[in-house]
Amino acid sequence: MARHHQPAKHPGGSQRQLRVGETVRHAIAAILAHGDVHDPDIESHIVTIPEVRMSPDLKLATVYVMPLGGNDTDAVIAALDRNKKFLRGEVARRVNLKFAPDLRFRVDDRFDEAERIEKLLRTPAVQRDLKSDSNESE
Repeated sequence: MARHHQPAKHPGGSQRQLRVGETVRHAIAAILAHGDVHDPDIESHIVTIPEVRMSPDLKLATVYVMPLGGNDTDAVIAALDRNKKFLRGEVARRVNLKFAPDLRFRVDDRFDEAERIEKLLRTPAVQRDLKSDSNESE
C-alpha cells in the first residue's frame, strides 16, 4: 500500500506562498518608494512593508504595513485601500502570476506586541520571579 507524502507545514505557508509573498512585498515596496501612488496620506509617510502573506491559491495577498514611527496607521491603511486597484495593476505588471492577487492591507502590530512583552519582562514582579528561579537552579 503506497503512502502519500504530505508536505511539511510551514508557519507562513508553502515555499511557493512564501516566495510569491516576498516577490509581491518587493513590488509594493518599490511602488511606494518611487512615489508612484499619488495620495497625500501615502506621500506624507514613509511606509514599510515587513511581510506579505499569500493565500494557498495565491489569489489573496495580505499586506502588512507600518508607517515609519507608527503614526497615522488608520489614514495610511485607508489610503492604500483607496488605491488598491492601481496597486493591484502594478503588482500584476511586475510579478509574473497567472492571476493578480487581491490585496488586503493590515497594520503590522508585531512591534507593539514585542514592546508590550519587553515592558512586562521589566516589571518588578517578573524580575523578582526571574531572580528566584535563577537562585533555585544554582
